[in-house]
Amino acid sequence: MQAMIEFRHVKKAYGDKVILKDFNLSVEKGEFVTIIGSSGCGKTTVLKMVNGLLEPAEGDILVEGESIREKDQTQLRRNIGYAIQGSVLFPHMTVEQNIAYVPNLLNKRDKKKTRDAVSKWMRIVGLDEEMRERYPAELSGGQQQRVGIARALAASPEILLMDEPFGAVDEITRGQLQTELHQIYEKTGITVMFVTHDISEALKLGTKVLVMDQGEIQQYAPPKELLHHPATEFVGRLVEQERRMCHLPDDRLEECEYSGAGAK
Repeated sequence: MQAMIEFRHVKKAYGDKVILKDFNLSVEKGEFVTIIGSSGCGKTTVLKMVNGLLEPAEGDILVEGESIREKDQTQLRRNIGYAIQGSVLFPHMTVEQNIAYVPNLLNKRDKKKTRDAVSKWMRIVGLDEEMRERYPAELSGGQQQRVGIARALAASPEILLMDEPFGAVDEITRGQLQTELHQIYEKTGITVMFVTHDISEALKLGTKVLVMDQGEIQQYAPPKELLHHPATEFVGRLVEQERRMCHLPDDRLEECEYSGAGAK
C-alpha cells in the first residue's frame, strides 16, 4: 500500500543545531498518528514539513507518492487541514466566516455549498447554529478550539495536522474534544498527525504512536505494543509514567482509558 505521507532521509538543522537526523517515516492512509517526545525533539518540525511550512536541508517528503517540492505550495496547504493550540482564529471574522475561509477560496461561486459545509462541521464539532454570527472574543476557549477544528476540516482535506490543539483548555473540555475528534476520525477516515505532550492522550487517540527524542524515532507502533514492548529506555519511562498515573500494574494497563482510535 502506498503511504499517504512519507519522510525519506530527512535532515533539518538551524545553524549547528540538528533537529532531525536521517528521519524516515511512513504514514499509511487512514492512520491516526500521535507524536510525543521531549521538548525540542522535532515534533512540530515534522508536522510543519508535511504542509511545506518548513523545508528539509536534506532528503524528501512525499504526500500521496509525490514530492511536496513538486507541488504548488498554496494548493498543498489548502488541501491539508491544520489546527494548533489556541485555534488562532481571525478575530475580525465571525464563526461562519472563519470556518468558511478555505472553502470560499476553493468554491468562490458556490456559496450554498460553503454554507452547507459550515453547518455540517459546526454540528459535528458541537457548535450551535446561533453561534454563526459570533466573533472569537465572544467564545469560550473550548468553543474557539471547536471553531479551529471545524475550519481545518471544512474543505474536506485528506490529511489533518494538529499541534497540541487541546493544550490550552481545561480537562473536562479536553476530554470532550478528544471524544469529538475521535468520532470525526471514525466518520471520515482522514489521515491525522497529532502532536501532544501528554502520553495518555497519545495512547488514547493514536492508531500508532510516534515517540521521538533528540530528533530521532525511539518507537513507532500501535499503543498496545508501546505499553507491552517499549523499544528503548526513553519509551519505557513514558510507559512507567502512565502506569503510575493509572495506579495499575503493567499487566492491567489496558484497563486505563486509552486506545480510542487505537482500539480499532
